[in-house]
Amino acid sequence: MPTYIGLWKMTDQGIKDIKNAPQRIEQGIKAAEKLGGKVLGFYTVMGEYDYVGIAEFPNDEAAMAFLLGLGSLGNVRTTTLRAFTPQEIANLIKKLP
Repeated sequence: MPTYIGLWKMTDQGIKDIKNAPQRIEQGIKAAEKLGGKVLGFYTVMGEYDYVGIAEFPNDEAAMAFLLGLGSLGNVRTTTLRAFTPQEIANLIKKLP
């Protein structure tokens, strides 16, 4: 399955309701699973971003549905990176003309 790295920043709403963040994180993991995804890692971090998540989804459409649903709740804004394993990039490079 494709891997995605999410960089998330809390909104004003998200930080005001920080005490409920652990429950929201669990709900987010369950939402990803309902779309066929698997959360490989989730971290609260210091610096420019508040959270970093690493997940697999069956395809870009499932990942996008998850992100749109997450964003619509108003607690975080996301930047998402499609990640490629060394083997995936090697296979892509083999296809170059």
